[in-house]
Amino acid sequence: MSDTIKAAIGLVLPFLGTVLGAGTVFFLKKNMGLRLQKLLLGFASGVMVAASVWSLLIPAIEMSEAAGGVAWIPAVVGFLLGMGFLLVLDTVIPHLHLNEEHPEGRPSSLGKSFMLVLAVTLHNIPEGMAVGVVLAGMLEGSTVITTASALALAIGIAVQNFPEGAVISAPLVSNGLSRPKAFFYGAMSGIVEPIGAILTILLTSVVTPVLPYILAFAAGAMIYVVVEELIPESQAGAHSNVGTVGVAMGFALMMVLDVALG
Repeated sequence: MSDTIKAAIGLVLPFLGTVLGAGTVFFLKKNMGLRLQKLLLGFASGVMVAASVWSLLIPAIEMSEAAGGVAWIPAVVGFLLGMGFLLVLDTVIPHLHLNEEHPEGRPSSLGKSFMLVLAVTLHNIPEGMAVGVVLAGMLEGSTVITTASALALAIGIAVQNFPEGAVISAPLVSNGLSRPKAFFYGAMSGIVEPIGAILTILLTSVVTPVLPYILAFAAGAMIYVVVEELIPESQAGAHSNVGTVGVAMGFALMMVLDVALG
């Protein structure tokens, strides 16, 4: 199997996870329970934290060491820039978090359902970047990022996108959308991932020397989403321990995938 085909599989897998998760809206007879919602949000958090460390920050440090530079500089600079980038998007783009009444970002007349979708789309951006940058490293022949580790990240993101797709589609039905429309909006919230991944691949193929910075940038963007959105949503109100269990499950799964396949 050629590297191009492997990269194509890596691009499609995360989006497929979102689509399958959104499809659960056809099988749910009522709103998703609060405990299940917290478990899934925590699970997504755990996957993203582990992926940020093992698939992005550690390779960024190892690449810098191999190039003979100061190992921690690209990791720190890229990480902080990624955090700052998502902070700007979070401030500018109008969006609404789950179980919240007041939207964030710039004032807007957009409907509640659309802003829920925007909230998920917003934190799919760094996931797409993360997949794109490791696939770019694989295509460039990096000795640090192997085909197995790139696909491990794509699989991990796809796994956490499944509950994410379910979590966004169910509330859309409660807000009055039909199940087919809720499925469509939930699925389309993930389309930004392959688009972001492709753009990142195109970018890194031109500026390969700064690949460690881009790896760390994607990690910073993902951690921002976890700390700003996913963890608070999984810990709000009752049953916060369920969200913590979800974090442990997601972190352990992504760690196993990356270490075993990488």
